[in-house]
Amino acid sequence: MSSLRVCCGLLLLSVARLSIAEPGNAPALPAYRLQPGDVVDVSVWKETDLQKEVLVRPDGGLSFPLAGEVDARGKSVEEIRAILAERLQKYIPNPVVTVALKQIGGNHVYVLGRVVHAGEFPFANPLDVMQAISLAGGTTPYAALNDIVILRRQNGRQQLFSFRYSDVAHGHDLRQNIVLESGDTVVVP
Repeated sequence: MSSLRVCCGLLLLSVARLSIAEPGNAPALPAYRLQPGDVVDVSVWKETDLQKEVLVRPDGGLSFPLAGEVDARGKSVEEIRAILAERLQKYIPNPVVTVALKQIGGNHVYVLGRVVHAGEFPFANPLDVMQAISLAGGTTPYAALNDIVILRRQNGRQQLFSFRYSDVAHGHDLRQNIVLESGDTVVVP
């Protein structure tokens, strides 16, 4: 009976060691990049007049008192904090600026065609093609699974990426399961 307890104890210890994540081994997620429609909460310590919610406008800019206009599109919250702190130094010695993402309103992908629920889907974490199709409820029985395309507009030019659902579902050619960017459209014919 005691050898059974020792085995169970060793097993529990092994499971406990596996479940404890060491900070150095966990892959770091990329910083969230602001998009038009996002709302950030900005505050400057000991400056009650400099505490406000700020919307990232459709042009990607935001306005903050004394700091003026800031191009926020594609920047992280930390980058915006640094820009505001630098600009506010003219008026406030050593400003302590805090910027927090309050509402995500800018990251959306679109899934249309032969899926159960076509539409616009917001996302906060990285999202790949298979996940987007899943958000749309999956494909319908008559979907052309190997003719799916992803449309992306960059710098005014349209890009097209092919996606063969069957390959990815069977673990082949996984590189085509790309991480989607805000504004991407997944078309399931």
